Amino acid sequence: METLLYKNTQISYTDTGKGTAVVLLHGFLENKTMWDFYVSELSKKNRIITIDLLGHGETESLGYIQTMEENADVVHEVLSKLKIRKAILVGHSMGGYIALAFAELYPDKIKGLVLLNSTSKEDSTERKKNRDRAIKAVKKDYETFIRLSISNLFSEDNREKLIKEIEQVKIQALKTPLQGIVASLEGMKIRKDREFLLHTTTFPKLLILGKKDPVLNYEENLEQIKSTNVELVTFPDGHMSSIENQEELLSVLTDFLKRI
Repeated sequence: METLLYKNTQISYTDTGKGTAVVLLHGFLENKTMWDFYVSELSKKNRIITIDLLGHGETESLGYIQTMEENADVVHEVLSKLKIRKAILVGHSMGGYIALAFAELYPDKIKGLVLLNSTSKEDSTERKKNRDRAIKAVKKDYETFIRLSISNLFSEDNREKLIKEIEQVKIQALKTPLQGIVASLEGMKIRKDREFLLHTTTFPKLLILGKKDPVLNYEENLEQIKSTNVELVTFPDGHMSSIENQEELLSVLTDFLKRI
């Protein structure tokens, strides 16, 4: 684990392996440990960077609202410190929103993009209301909010099958400070729509969706890649493809990285 200081805020990251640089960005309530299995495998042929995003894991919070752009600047800061000119970004859920913000802010720095259980679309009005409800809920009962939130990311079929794995995700999520949770919810709520990037950018892009994702409606998310050169991979399960479809995801990522 390494750290750097960004706006007087400690940022935690890892840097493993040699080759093409690949940045793995975790989602909301997660941290860089979610990628441990993938780092051990993908670093055999690539240079893998993982980052604890603002207010998550061992990275401190920065203000009351942590925007996707601010997080993208953090990613840029890490790459600058490591003297990496171009990287492939893989973002899970919120990490995908940040990867898209990075692609808009630093187009010359991006070599490829993987959106994993994520979307380029902004929050709908209903979703924004849900973010506000979530902020109230987590302030009222932090632990219950986290435990319910994590369970609800998995497809219903897997909530029984993957009890041990889900418990591990909850343990990591409970390390996320209240300020980090609220600031990230506020940041996701106000993020802009970046669907245009899927249509206008020329670097390779891959969208990975879960057919039974309880968070992102599968059919709605297909709309964003119509008439684009974005590759689509569909898994049969929920929002947590990194766990629900671990071996298949490793195979898909390995193949994508080979082709770039």
